[in-house]
Amino acid sequence: MKLSRILITPGEPAGIGPDVLIQAAQRSWNADLIAITDPALINKRAREINLPIQIVECDLTQSDRQPHQPGKLRIHPVKFADITVAGKLNIKNAYAVLDCLQIAANACMEKTADAMVTGPVHKAIMNNAGIAFTGHTEYLAQLAEVKQTVMLFVVDQLKAALVTTHIPLQKVSAAITVEKLTDVLTILNNDLKKYFHETAPRILVAGLNPHAGESGHLGSEEINIISPALEKLRKEGLKLEGPLPADTIFTPAVLQDADAVVGMYHDQILPVIKYIGFDRAVNMTLGLPFLRTSVDHGTALDIAGSGTTNPGSMCAAIQTAINCCA
Repeated sequence: MKLSRILITPGEPAGIGPDVLIQAAQRSWNADLIAITDPALINKRAREINLPIQIVECDLTQSDRQPHQPGKLRIHPVKFADITVAGKLNIKNAYAVLDCLQIAANACMEKTADAMVTGPVHKAIMNNAGIAFTGHTEYLAQLAEVKQTVMLFVVDQLKAALVTTHIPLQKVSAAITVEKLTDVLTILNNDLKKYFHETAPRILVAGLNPHAGESGHLGSEEINIISPALEKLRKEGLKLEGPLPADTIFTPAVLQDADAVVGMYHDQILPVIKYIGFDRAVNMTLGLPFLRTSVDHGTALDIAGSGTTNPGSMCAAIQTAINCCA
C-alpha cells in the first residue's frame, strides 16, 4: 500500500501551532509527514520548549515518500517576513501564513499529497493585514471553487456535523433551507462512505426548535423545511432519522448504532464535542476535492512557547487524516 503523504500547516506562528507540531513530531507515524512552514521558526520554538528536532528540508515535487521518524521533521520551507516571538502577533507574517495554506491545498489538488492538517490561525491579525479571511473552511472552499462544504467534528466514536456555522443565532432560521439541508446531508453521506467506509450511513438530524418544534407549537421550521428535506433524501436512499429533539439526540440510547449527528447551528453541537474531548477533537472539512483535518482549538497565545501545550488535538487530526487516506 502506498505511503500517505500528509501536509501540516502550523497556522499562526506566534501561537501554539508550532509547539504542538513539534510535540507531534516526537512520535512515530505511519505516513510521510511534511510541514509547510519556516524552518527557522521550528528550530527556535523547539529550543524554547526544550524538545529536540532534526529538520530535513524537502520539496513537494519530490516523489520519494518516507515514513515519519520520531524527532525528525521534513519541511517544505516558506520563509516568514519577520522573526516570530511566541505569544506576540506580528502582522508582517500574515501573508506567509496564507502562502503555507495555499501551497498545501494546491499540492493536495495536484495529487502530490493526500491530505492536509491545519493548525490554528488568528483571524484578526490576518484581516488587520488586509486579508479578507473568515476561516480555513471558507478559504479552502474558495480556493477549490466549491460551493458547499460541511464542518464535521470527530471525537472518539462520535461524528457530528453542522448545517450553519459561524453566523449570529438570529440569522440561523433564515439560513436553513431545503436546498441547503439537501446539500449538507448529501455531502455528509457521501464523505462518510468515502473516508470512513460506511456503506449505508445512519444519520441523526436535530430539529431547530426546542423539542423539535413540538408539532408546530414551538416553531414551524421542522414542518416546513427540515422534514420535507429529509423525506426527499430518504426517497433517494439516505438513512436519515429526524428531526429529533436536540436535548436528547446525544443520549446513549438515541446515539446507538448512529454514524453521525447533524445539528442546525454551532452551539447545538460544539458544547457536546468539547465536553467529551476538548483535547482530542478533530475538525474535518467535507465537500472539498481533498481531505482536510484540523485541530479543534485556537492559537492560545498565552501559553505559546511555554512547553505546557497538549498536542492531543494535533495528533488526533494527523491520525484521522492517516486513517481516512487508508
